[in-house]
Parts: sequence; structure tokens; C-alpha cells
Amino acid sequence: MSLKETFGERVRTLRMKKNIKQSDLGKIIDLSDNAISDIERGYRLTSMEKLEALADYFDVSVDYLMGRTDNPKINK
Repeated sequence: MSLKETFGERVRTLRMKKNIKQSDLGKIIDLSDNAISDIERGYRLTSMEKLEALADYFDVSVDYLMGRTDNPKINK
């Protein structure tokens, strides 16, 4: 699975666990719902700032979102 696909799948799974719409997530991190849709379908990535915002919102590590680890916990 590619980085874009892994990232998109994890964003989608986390969003659905929080039971929020793509448009709501977009508002939270300042992206359009079309951008969120493209991310979830594995068509695009996002900026480092938005990656950090996603990790903070979902309380997971950036490494988890990027598929570098399967452990969503943030190592502190």
C-alpha cells in the first residue's frame, strides 16, 4: 500500500471513529471537504502543518498517520 493510501485510510478510519463528516473535519483543520475526500481516497497528501493538525486532533502520532508504525499512541 502506498503512503497516500495508508494516510488516507487512517484519516478516514479515525474520522469515522469520531463520527464526524468530512466537511466538519475540514473546518477543524482548515481544509475543504473535497480536500479531505481526496486525502481519504489516497489521491493526495497534505502540508506538514495540516498533518500536525490531524495528529493533534485525533491524538495520534504523525508516524501512525504516515504508516511508519501501527501504534497510534504518541511516544512521549
